[in-house]
This record gives sequence, structure tokens and C-alpha cells, in this order.
Amino acid sequence: MKFGLRYCNTGRYVDPDKAIELVQAGEEAGFESAWTVEHTVVPAGYKSAYPYSADGKMAGGIDDFPLPDPIVWMAFVAAATSTIKLATGILILPQHNPVITAKQIATLDHLSGGRVLLGIGVGWLEEEFRALGVEFADRGARTDEYVAAMRCLWTEEAPSFHGDFVQFERAYCRPQPAQGSVPIIVGGHARAAERRAG
Repeated sequence: MKFGLRYCNTGRYVDPDKAIELVQAGEEAGFESAWTVEHTVVPAGYKSAYPYSADGKMAGGIDDFPLPDPIVWMAFVAAATSTIKLATGILILPQHNPVITAKQIATLDHLSGGRVLLGIGVGWLEEEFRALGVEFADRGARTDEYVAAMRCLWTEEAPSFHGDFVQFERAYCRPQPAQGSVPIIVGGHARAAERRAG
């Protein structure tokens, strides 16, 4: 059975020395992966209901906790490890430009020797979407299209894509992932997440 370290970019592991210590210890102990989480911003006093707790609030009931960017955090610990997989659990995909994200993830996968797992979700915190200037209502459709566009950039020789949100023509995106593509793991609790995962 494979086990992963969870919430690795939170709490005491915001400290760079402790982050490296945690992931190196996990690697040495035989853990398969180290998983990060994401919120770019958490607007104070948010009203959106967190779907994984009875009171509708994230654990701890605080809004101003430190939470490093998951991709940057993974790149940091990748340089100090060699076998443990590095994962987002989750990256709120519709909040990210898919072409830039494809480049970042492919670069990290290439430099880490094919160790990236991309966990994605559509997000639940409407106030965060507003702060980022991203439409909340179409986040599911964006996510589906962004996944398709990223896979195109990762696997095709001279990728072109024509969607509702993403358009590019013969757009080389190098380096491509060391794995040939990057495994995408879909998170969520709704029927749409189940369909997307399927």
C-alpha cells in the first residue's frame, strides 16, 4: 500500500528548513508522495460555505494562515529530494492560466525526473475568485477545457487548441513532461467532479 504525506505546505512546514526535513524524512521512510494545498487568497469574513465541515468554515477558523504557493513549494523541496512524488491536492485549476500552468508543471516534472502528480479541483470560495478577477459560475467548464489544453501542450509536437476560454496555434511549450504527460487526479464532492474524474 502506498502512503502520502498530506498538507505539506501548511503549519510548521511553511518554514523552509522544516519543509525539507519533512519531505526528506518521508522519502527515507518510503512515502510515495507529498501533497500540497492551495488558496491564493482567503478574503476575511468569507461567506462561501466550506463543503468539508459542518460549520462551513475551514479548519482552525482563521482566515490569515500562511499558505505558500504549491508549485513554488514543490519546486523548492524537489531540489532536496530524489524519489518522492510531489503533488497538488488540490490546485484550483480555473483560477490559473492553463498555458502558464502547463509550462510550470511540465518544467517541474522535467526537472524533478517525472515526479509530479497534478491534483485539481474547481474551488468553492467564491470571494477568492472575485479577488482574482475570475468568473465563479463557469469554473467547471473552464476546468474541463483547461485540462484538455494542458494535455495538448504536454503531448503534441506542435500543439494547437481552439476552445471557449483557451486558444493557441502551433504553440511550442518546452520542455515537455519527463513522464510524457502528467497524471491528473480530480478532487471534489459533486456529481460533476465524479464525471470529470471518470
